[in-house]
Amino acid sequence: MEAREEPRDPGYDDWFDEPEPPTETQSAVPRGAYEDAEEVWVLPEDEHARSGGGHEIVIGGRTLTLTQVAIVAVSVLALFFGILAAFGVFNGGKAPTPTVAPPAKKPPPQTTTAAVTTPTTEAPAQTLNPGDTGTQVKILQRALAKLGFDPGTPDGSYGPATKIAVEKFQVAKGLAEDGVVGPATLNAIQKALAG
Repeated sequence: MEAREEPRDPGYDDWFDEPEPPTETQSAVPRGAYEDAEEVWVLPEDEHARSGGGHEIVIGGRTLTLTQVAIVAVSVLALFFGILAAFGVFNGGKAPTPTVAPPAKKPPPQTTTAAVTTPTTEAPAQTLNPGDTGTQVKILQRALAKLGFDPGTPDGSYGPATKIAVEKFQVAKGLAEDGVVGPATLNAIQKALAG
């Protein structure tokens, strides 16, 4: 019987060893000659191709692609909205906090001027003589006081003080000085009060 020759044991398991890359002469596809076997497994170092078209952003000394920047931005927004949700900003069931209006300003105090209104003084409606009494005499006394001829206290009695006031009025208006309120004196009193 023939003795079989056992293959030589290299001393390690070569199951995971990678095969040698084909050379140009071994392959039918013209690729150019490989000088180093590792070049086949390494990606090209072209900056433009590596960055996805040349869109790079430098943040904090690090170069990031647009995709990386978008991921960071979405993460920051998610964190921001998470914080807002933790504080209950999005809680729809809760009534909004009422706004507190500042107290209304008090209007400045209004200065009111007391209007001095003198009741219109009426003239007597009839002729009067010394010694008469009643409301028509009282009206005469108020009228004389209003016109500046003091008859004393308006008491409704046509006494000496009222007669003297009537005489002074008659002299001032150029009438006959008799102390009697006749038609001419009555007419003069009415005109003086109206004017």
